[in-house]
Amino acid sequence: MGEKSPPEARMQGVQGVERALGVLSLFVESDSHTLGVTEIAQKLNLSKAVVHRILSTFRTQEFVEMDETTHRYRLGPKILLLGLSQIDRLEFRTVAHEVMTELVAVTNETATLSIRVGWDRVYIDQVTPDRDIKMVVQLGRPFPLHTGASSKALLAFLPLEEQDEYLTSHDLLPMTPNTITDPKRLREELKQIRANGYATSFGERDSSAGSVAAPIFGRDDRLLGVISISGPAERFRSEADSAAQSLLAATRSVSMRMGHRL
Repeated sequence: MGEKSPPEARMQGVQGVERALGVLSLFVESDSHTLGVTEIAQKLNLSKAVVHRILSTFRTQEFVEMDETTHRYRLGPKILLLGLSQIDRLEFRTVAHEVMTELVAVTNETATLSIRVGWDRVYIDQVTPDRDIKMVVQLGRPFPLHTGASSKALLAFLPLEEQDEYLTSHDLLPMTPNTITDPKRLREELKQIRANGYATSFGERDSSAGSVAAPIFGRDDRLLGVISISGPAERFRSEADSAAQSLLAATRSVSMRMGHRL
């Protein structure tokens, strides 16, 4: 008595999986990096008890983390590992890594590879020089599309309607005192980046860093990502122009190997 038939049990199992995937998808689609139980329940039309149970399960498996102060949740390290395992399979990451290694040999500074994830930019690879003082980035960490050379290079070469959507629907919050937060000024800089083919930043994302970044394109002019060269700000100021020329040659090479035609 009271036991569910196999078809009913299977249906409930499928519904449970769909609800769990819906919760994960909401984190990916949301403009905010954190979500609360009530917020998730309202958006997915689920009870708070169901949402809390799903989040608790995800938390034990490190798919989400909870901020102990705000009791809001964010994606956890296991999701990052899953994402990076897929990124490892991307052909352009392999091609880019070869070219980045050559860039580091020429410039003696750090080279990084970034892609767009939603309205953020994420580092997915880096090659560092063999020197004591150098820049090192955190792979997988998201950054806004207006902070720093890599982000600005992505934003500048997005379709103009997407670029405009970002600029009109997001607060341009500062990461350092040098972050460009004025939309009009940023629009002008993005035009200049498109004209030059690369972006420059000194202390806009990281107060201690200077960098140049340029886009990689694939077939049909699809924007795949950006490569940057970066170093300590004061040292890099005198290197930026020559680094930019080496970078443009490198990104053109990667783009052509990925099927892009100038």
